[in-house]
This record gives sequence, C-alpha cells and structure tokens, in this order.
Amino acid sequence: MYLHIGEDLNIRAKDIIAILDKGAQNSELVGEFLNHHQKQAINLSKNPYKSIVITSDNVYLSPIASGTLKKRSSQIYIHEF
Repeated sequence: MYLHIGEDLNIRAKDIIAILDKGAQNSELVGEFLNHHQKQAINLSKNPYKSIVITSDNVYLSPIASGTLKKRSSQIYIHEF
C-alpha cells in the first residue's frame, strides 16, 4: 500500500522508517541527522514543513502533520487485512 505524504507524492508504506513531528528537529540528534542527510532531503512543502518522513533512500519534509500521516498509515494497515 502507498501513503500520500504531500505534493502528489505517494510512497510505499513498508519503505517508511520513521515519521517525525517538525518539533523533533529541536533534538540535537535529529538536527544532526538532517544536516548529514541534507542532499537526500526533499522539501515537499511550499510553506514551512510539518513533519519529517524518513525512508531508506530519502528524507521528505512534508506539509502534512505527523498525526495525520499516522492516521493514514493506520488505515492502510487495517485495509490490508
């Protein structure tokens, strides 16, 4: 199944490693991670992003809140069974 994370982009749900709230960037470790993966970061938001979606290939800065993405991903797993 696929999860819509913004700007007409759908990614496979099983490829998602983590979905972080924008506030997580205040963490020293997350800030360091984002700086280290700056070349792989894809900003999908025209305004300030609301969440960070990490996959094995890329880091997406999504305009959709992490809570909304969590709800969508939960619905995906319900529909799979």
